[in-house]
Amino acid sequence: MTANSPADPGGGTSTLDRELEELLNEEKLEDGDHDRFAHYVRKEKIVESAVTGKPVIALCGKVWVPGRDPSKFPVCPTCKEIYESLTA
Repeated sequence: MTANSPADPGGGTSTLDRELEELLNEEKLEDGDHDRFAHYVRKEKIVESAVTGKPVIALCGKVWVPGRDPSKFPVCPTCKEIYESLTA
């Protein structure tokens, strides 16, 4: 599959997918304080995870399989800071 194929429109997502696979192979799925927050993740990755069960990576680096209502939790301060620096 090429970077410009319809299945991979972003071109750079294959790198993120490889990094995710490496994290999973190293068993770095995190627990703890990160679970008290709602995290920022690309919307299409949330949808993909809902269909495939594949973990996602938040802006702050948290790796997990989403499964709860994020509106019930405060936004992760690290994700928020990163997002705001990207949109500035």
